[in-house]
Amino acid sequence: MSDSQNATDIVHSALQTLHEQGVHFHASNEVLARLAETAGQKSAPSPTRAAPQHDDTRPKHDLRAAFQAQMNTTPAAVPAPASRASARAALPFTEVANATTLAPATGAKAERLAAMRGPVLACTKCPHLVKTRTQVVFGTGNPDAELMFVGEAPGAYEDIVGEPFVGKAGQLLTKIIETMNLSRSDVYIANVLKCRPDTPPGEAGNRKPSTQEMQTCKPYLLEQINIIQPRVIVALGGTAVEGLLNIEKAGITRMRGQWQDFHGIPLMPTFHPSYLLRNQSLVEKRHVWEDMLAVLEKLDHPISAKQHAFFLPRS
Repeated sequence: MSDSQNATDIVHSALQTLHEQGVHFHASNEVLARLAETAGQKSAPSPTRAAPQHDDTRPKHDLRAAFQAQMNTTPAAVPAPASRASARAALPFTEVANATTLAPATGAKAERLAAMRGPVLACTKCPHLVKTRTQVVFGTGNPDAELMFVGEAPGAYEDIVGEPFVGKAGQLLTKIIETMNLSRSDVYIANVLKCRPDTPPGEAGNRKPSTQEMQTCKPYLLEQINIIQPRVIVALGGTAVEGLLNIEKAGITRMRGQWQDFHGIPLMPTFHPSYLLRNQSLVEKRHVWEDMLAVLEKLDHPISAKQHAFFLPRS
């Protein structure tokens, strides 16, 4: 076995040790190659000392131990990264005003969300919506999510299922999330309005929620945000932007891709997935994807060359 291969084995063994200890390390092939080269240089024989014989026949656990010993005796050039949960705990979070206080002020996030779910599901603040809704759509996802998606209101499918974004637009949102190397269980998804807007007799489809309806229901969403404390919020569509930022006409074509401030939380406006279902333009798909790349960068998530190239014209 060559010194280069031996050094590569040492690097991979060390990475395996870190993984077993719960430290997730992301490195490109180029970085691994540089690490292997560095390890190879350190393990190369000194010109004034004979190289040890049969050194490359050591079992992998010995290589791992040797690398660990080297780490213990040599100061690390880069400190081991703290977990994202630890990093988030150190960041200050300013609670959003005008939120409901249905949940206990302390405790596990999942328990606090569960405590407010019952009162929200029983809400009767909008009698006209109570008469026509099947159920309240509370929200779903990871209580510890770094990333939160907020839409405008439930549609017909969501009203039946009781979960946001489960229709065709929701299926597309799921694909977008998965293309970000995340899953729906990693993020939290909710709406500004938690009941499906009623439609006049004889009319079908989904009605845009009124400003009054959104303002009445918004304190529930604000409490969810205070509990989850997301690092980034994505507002899906102009109506969601209007409801969150208290503006009359968002002009989503103008605002999308432009970071907004939501009580200290970075907020990214982008097109609603239903818009992409109506408009299959590659340019519009790329616009939304560029917004998601900006979100990943804001969250310090790695972005691959393949992800960078999505929806770009092929030469």
